[in-house]
Amino acid sequence: MSENKNQFVLPGDTISGSYEPAQNVILDDNRLLSTAIGFCEINDNEANVYPLTGFYIPRSDDLVIGKIKSHTSMVWEVDINSYHVGILPAFDIFGKDYNPSKHDLSSKLNIGDLVAVRIVSGDTARDPLVTISGENLGKIDSGELVKISSAKISYLISKHGSMIQTIESSTDTSITIGQNCLIVLKSDSGSNLDKIIKIFKMLDSTTDDSNMDEKIQKILDENNREILKIKNNMLYLLM
Repeated sequence: MSENKNQFVLPGDTISGSYEPAQNVILDDNRLLSTAIGFCEINDNEANVYPLTGFYIPRSDDLVIGKIKSHTSMVWEVDINSYHVGILPAFDIFGKDYNPSKHDLSSKLNIGDLVAVRIVSGDTARDPLVTISGENLGKIDSGELVKISSAKISYLISKHGSMIQTIESSTDTSITIGQNCLIVLKSDSGSNLDKIIKIFKMLDSTTDDSNMDEKIQKILDENNREILKIKNNMLYLLM
C-alpha cells in the first residue's frame, strides 16, 4: 500500500512499507496488518489505522474534549470518550497549596462541565493523567458539542489546520477539535452553526475523501451567498 493518507483498510489488510506498527496495526511474520476498519495513515514512520467507529485510545500530548463525570477530594474524573477516564488532579487547578479540607473541587469544575484538556500520559493499562495547564485549555463555558469518527478527525488535523481556519473565517465561528472525536463549535449565528454541522455530517458519512475540500468549499460558498443576500436586503430597507 502506498503512503497516501486516509486509505481505507479492513481488518487483515496488509500495509506495505517499512514502518513501525502503531495504533490498530500489528506486525505478523514481517507483515504489517490492520486490526480495524478505518483509514491508514503514515506519521513519522509509524503506520496508524484510525477506526471508523469505537472509543478513543489515549495518547500522550493529545488535545481532547472531556466532560466532568465525578470527583473525589483529590481528583476530577473526566469522560474523554474512551474505555478509560481522564484523571485531572486537584493541584492542577488549585496549585501546590491545595488542601482538601479548605478547597471545594465543585467550586471550579462541576459534574457535566465541558473541559479542554491535554493527555499527560497515554498508558493504555491505566486511566490517563490529564491537565488543563496550557494555552486554550480549561473549562468550556459555551458551545455546541459535535461527535465525529476518529478517521475524520485525522483528516481534519492532517490538513495542518488550514481547512478549520477556512471554515472559521467563512462562518465567524470558533472550532476546538479534540483528538478524541469530539468538537466544540462557538458562534453567535445559529445558521452558521447549522452549516458547520452540515459540513461535519457530510464529512463523517463519506468514505471517499477525494474532492473533499471542494465539497466543503461549496457549502461555505452557499453560506456566504446567503449572508451577502441578507446584507443587500438590509441595505435596501435602509435606503
